Amino acid sequence: MNQNKIAISSLALDLKRVATLYFAGSEKSAQRFSQEALKRAAEIDRDKIPQYINEALNKIKVVLKQKAKLDKAEDALMYSTIFQNYVLKS
Repeated sequence: MNQNKIAISSLALDLKRVATLYFAGSEKSAQRFSQEALKRAAEIDRDKIPQYINEALNKIKVVLKQKAKLDKAEDALMYSTIFQNYVLKS
């Protein structure tokens, strides 16, 4: 597995943790994994991935800065699934 796929897979896992922790009511831990997710997103070489993944990466910062916790959790879970499916199918 190449470095991009590892970073995207790690990003998917971090986003899933964000969603799970917000749903569980652990806001402090969710915020910590949000920071980790942003770091992972910065590690990805955007020239080597499809356009739809690039667009999803661009939306991660917006998603993680939303005020409503439920919206943030739902969006993080959705993007987690998108990134996970990309890694598994490519």
